Parts: sequence; C-alpha cells; structure tokens
Amino acid sequence: MKAQPDYSIYLVTDDGCLQGRALIDCVREALEGGVTLVQYRAKTASSAEMYAEALQLKALCDNFNVPLIINDRLDIAMAVGAAGVHLGQDDLPCAAARRILGEDYIIGVSAHNPAEAKAALQSGADYLGCGAIFGTATKADVKKLGTDGLAAICKAKGLPVVGIGGVTADNYREVRAAGADGAAIVSGILAQPDIRTTVRAIARVSQEFTK
Repeated sequence: MKAQPDYSIYLVTDDGCLQGRALIDCVREALEGGVTLVQYRAKTASSAEMYAEALQLKALCDNFNVPLIINDRLDIAMAVGAAGVHLGQDDLPCAAARRILGEDYIIGVSAHNPAEAKAALQSGADYLGCGAIFGTATKADVKKLGTDGLAAICKAKGLPVVGIGGVTADNYREVRAAGADGAAIVSGILAQPDIRTTVRAIARVSQEFTK
C-alpha cells in the first residue's frame, strides 16, 4: 500500500490570487514556510501551458520532498510524474481514474456531504477534500458544509480528510479541531503579502495536532 502524504497544510494554486506575482515564486515561498502538499489547479490554462507549469512545480516540489497533486487532469499528472490527482464530483469517476492510473498514484475526491464521502471511499479514493467549510470566493457554486458537517464526515471517514473553503491562518485551528487531517488553502496563503510568514503561522498551529 502506498504511503499517505502529510495533508496538514495543503496548498491549492489559483492564478487569481497572485496579485501579479509569479506562481512559481509564490509556491516556493509557501514551501519554505512549511506547506506539506501542493495541488496545481489552473482552470483557464491550455494543456501546453499546464504541462510546462506543472513541470516547473514538480521540480520545485521535489526539492522540498513535497508531493505534487494535479487538479482534474490525469494526463498532465502522468506526463510530469506527479504524485496524483484530485477529482471533483463532475470529473472522471474515481474508479475509472484508478483503472487508468493504477495503484501507485494518489487520488483525492471532493465530497460535500456524507453520502459523497461514502461513495468516494467505496470507489477507491485515497483522501477526501471536504467543503466548503467557511464559504469560498474561488468556487461560488459550492454550498457551505461548515465545521459541523466536516466533523460528521471525519467521524465516519475511513480516509484522510482535508477541509477546504475559506480556510485562513485565523480559522485553520477550527478545521483541525473538527477532526480533519489538514486544510486545503488557496487565497489564505497565496493572496497574503507575506506568504512564508503566513504558512509558518499555520504550521505552528498544525503542530498542536501532531500525534
């Protein structure tokens, strides 16, 4: 069985948060601060652009011994040798992705309620991305799950759970206290003026939950 990565501080990229800065520079600062997992998400990029950027990110993440996950795109993940993919409810089903990727790749699945979480578990997912916990500016159509809903999923999970949606350094502790193994953070890291210091503050809170 493949080893599970450290989900505690899970960075999800979004070009809309960069405020004119280069993605590679922002991710480097986040890794220096202590990010434990990186998901590359680029909704508007072409396949060629995604491949080129993912290659850069893969090399950078390798330098920090941090796994790279690709959002949605199995082909990009395979092409750059990423650790795995993250799939939403409207993407290729997890079971089909597993048949393509095999057992060595990590597959995460978004779950917005206990039923979706159970289905992801049964279909062979390695972890769940659950939200939106506090609401989110990056996905306006996602209903709010809240920390109570997150806690309900965590209680019956059977898989590592990552809370996502509006998570910041100020409310990260609430996500972990609900039972999540970590939090996926977008603007709470990438839109901050000092990314490195922000991640270090989150890492200090994360240490409180280290078993």
